[in-house]
Amino acid sequence: MLNFSRPQTNLTERHFIADRPCRQRTLCRVVPFPFGKHTTQSKMATTMTMSACATAPLAARKAFGSKAKLASKSPVTRAARINTVTRAARDGPVIIGLAADSGCGKSTFMRRMTSLFGGKASPPEGGNPDSNTLISDTTTVLCLDDYHLNDRNGRKVSGLTALNLAEQDFDLMFDQVKALKEGKTVEKRIYNHVTGVMDPPETIASPDILILEGLHPFADERVREMFDFKIYLDISDDVKFAWKIQRDMAERGHSLESIKASIEARKPDFDAFVDPQKAHADVIIQVLPTQLIPDDNEGKILRVRMIMKEGVENFDAPYLFDEGSTISWIPCGRKLTCSYPGIKFFYGPDTFFGEEVSVLEMDGQFDKLEELIYVESHLSNTSTKFYGEITQQMLKYQNGPGSNNGTGLFQTLCGLKVRELYERIAETEIVAAA
Repeated sequence: MLNFSRPQTNLTERHFIADRPCRQRTLCRVVPFPFGKHTTQSKMATTMTMSACATAPLAARKAFGSKAKLASKSPVTRAARINTVTRAARDGPVIIGLAADSGCGKSTFMRRMTSLFGGKASPPEGGNPDSNTLISDTTTVLCLDDYHLNDRNGRKVSGLTALNLAEQDFDLMFDQVKALKEGKTVEKRIYNHVTGVMDPPETIASPDILILEGLHPFADERVREMFDFKIYLDISDDVKFAWKIQRDMAERGHSLESIKASIEARKPDFDAFVDPQKAHADVIIQVLPTQLIPDDNEGKILRVRMIMKEGVENFDAPYLFDEGSTISWIPCGRKLTCSYPGIKFFYGPDTFFGEEVSVLEMDGQFDKLEELIYVESHLSNTSTKFYGEITQQMLKYQNGPGSNNGTGLFQTLCGLKVRELYERIAETEIVAAA
């Protein structure tokens, strides 16, 4: 046991178990959170406990924090647009999937991810203003709502919701994704969310990176097998409920009873047809209520976990401090401004749907987003191209939902890993702006 904390009293113990060689039961001493409502920064200090299955030294990682080292790096420049890519590894696009329920932040995630590849993602130029498609220099994002079997009136006739698998045209989805993967152009119809009808089709050319986002990207096995990387946004029921109450009561004047009825009516189909897809994902970003405030029901402070499967091709999981160890870390208050209830990080092995995973976790939120650089300097395998790139990306979207907590942090980190995965598969390099 390596303990980097100040002497503490009344420590509690917690066990983390993973059924794997050299990851037998390890003991992590979790220090009670030292923040009170009237805590001042001068009373805060870094607290970290770490247990490992061997007494080996810390894994080699980048050295951060030295201004001299930073200044000595060669400057990185970037052209206005990404150059044309010639793939040596294979033909056709790299295909990424993002599954999530409605209202879970898929659009924000897509903006964070596509910006890492260059250019602004926007609807097809000169096309339908209600198009769901977003196109940038190298990416095309398709909304899988365009593959609903029926329009809004048709679903009223069928009596089924848009979450039901029977309301999806998986044959058309498979045919068109397969054609795009083969480098062909398709005529894809548009589900108009304003009118609820199917608009005339739009022409979609095969891109370098094809991203499919929606309710059911992994539900059909034929489509699922074409993905190079699969992501699931998993928002807990408690957080969804808190978010919906804040939005619908405060902004739309709905009653609490009507909100509860709406959630309960939708939940069976979500549980049956959407939620099971997370078992197929390579990375799950899970949003949960905070553990820092007992019995919190506001949903403003969040605990976010980035669950990463092991053995995924072209993906090296990021880690905190020491790869493979179990870490609980409360950052130093002199380097990271932390008002009540503070911030706590966790990293360690676990299992998810019977598979071995590693987990990064953040509970709490940043008071000053620019101070994220302190946390970034303790993360490894992030796939950044220069010191501070995570912080830079977070500041770029600082007004977006989740930008001050683990939601934005792990979405940004996931986007960086997708960029690296693309570079490996396509045997090319995206040059980022420093």
